[in-house]
Amino acid sequence: MIDFRPKFITFDCYGTLTHFQMSAVTRGLYADRIPEERMEDFLDDFEAYRIDEVLGAYQPYPEVVTSALRRATVLWDLPYRDSDGLTIVDAVPTWGPHPDVPEALAKLAEAFPLVILSNAADDQIVHNVAKLGAPFHAVLTAQQARAYKPRLAAFEYMFAQLGCAPGELLHVSSSLRYDLIPAHDLRITNKIYLNRSYEPSTPYYGYTEITALTELPALLGL
Repeated sequence: MIDFRPKFITFDCYGTLTHFQMSAVTRGLYADRIPEERMEDFLDDFEAYRIDEVLGAYQPYPEVVTSALRRATVLWDLPYRDSDGLTIVDAVPTWGPHPDVPEALAKLAEAFPLVILSNAADDQIVHNVAKLGAPFHAVLTAQQARAYKPRLAAFEYMFAQLGCAPGELLHVSSSLRYDLIPAHDLRITNKIYLNRSYEPSTPYYGYTEITALTELPALLGL
């Protein structure tokens, strides 16, 4: 049990709630240009460039993806097509939730206001949220904040919009790098690491670890 009643439960969206399939889409696009035995390395490089792109000044989400993909193709000495990046961007709103998500969110929403803080564009995430099947008090995006996680400004925007202090939230994410490390730095003391095997567990950052969202209601006494 978690001996804490949060004012809000805040969530990362892509990867945590929504099944993030960017690697699968990219794999299909580049299957004719990259040997299968090297594909994971290319996908890792594309991911690294996406992280790098969000650490600077704000740019719209399509530019984050297309710039990161272009940089990865330069590194790999591959031809870049504008249509590739746009195909990936256009796929994002079509993705639905992980199987463990809708039932758990519905139960949590009966007792707590739910909030999303996502590295997303407004016109993109509305489609993903509609597929989650639960009401949200607020859906906050990088477009609104003019900053992407893991930049602290994204979280500061959330605090301001919700009118609450870091210690009043329970933040849930499947990413240490984007969410739980900056949350730790900002003294969000109540955190849930939903371990979907994207990143290694690092207990130093002070979270409760679960492997399915369906575990969370019971931890909160529901």
